[in-house]
Amino acid sequence: MSKAFTKESDAGDDDDDGPSLPALPQGSRNYMTPAGYARLRAEFMQLLDVERPKIVEIVSWAAKNGDRSENGDYLYGKKRLREIDRRLRFLTKRLDIAEVVDPSAHHGSDQVFFGATVTYANAKGEERTITIKGIDESDSLAGEVSWVSPIARTLLKAREGDELQLVTPVGVEPIEVVEVRYPKPVQPQ
Repeated sequence: MSKAFTKESDAGDDDDDGPSLPALPQGSRNYMTPAGYARLRAEFMQLLDVERPKIVEIVSWAAKNGDRSENGDYLYGKKRLREIDRRLRFLTKRLDIAEVVDPSAHHGSDQVFFGATVTYANAKGEERTITIKGIDESDSLAGEVSWVSPIARTLLKAREGDELQLVTPVGVEPIEVVEVRYPKPVQPQ
């Protein structure tokens, strides 16, 4: 039987958005900072306008070369197209439900909201600083946590000086909010 009539994708490949980012809690909004939204939008446009057309051109060229079953350019290109299309579907879903929140609107406030940079201390007096960001833009290596993380949920709506109970896998840990900062508003030119 000719390979031309067989399905080339793996089972479930088309609907799987991949484990790259955590799912949003059911019924919640996809909060993002303006910079995070711009970064996701730029990735979407790069994939759609640059990478996908380039791969389509390669696949088209490779398909004209004859036997597709042993054509590496064709097989790799089709696989890469599936990856790009999967990522485009994921980004489309996330950008469609995104709610952009500018953290600079709270500049000068001592209460913790989305986008705050918070310094807190544990019972031992060890301080840690985190920034509360969206699920799609947080980077734990840069001290950023998503707004649905346990620490962010504990800190949200607290004020400087508040003592809170952080629930951790090893038990409840008392923490104190030391400082709350927000970026300065950008002045229009």
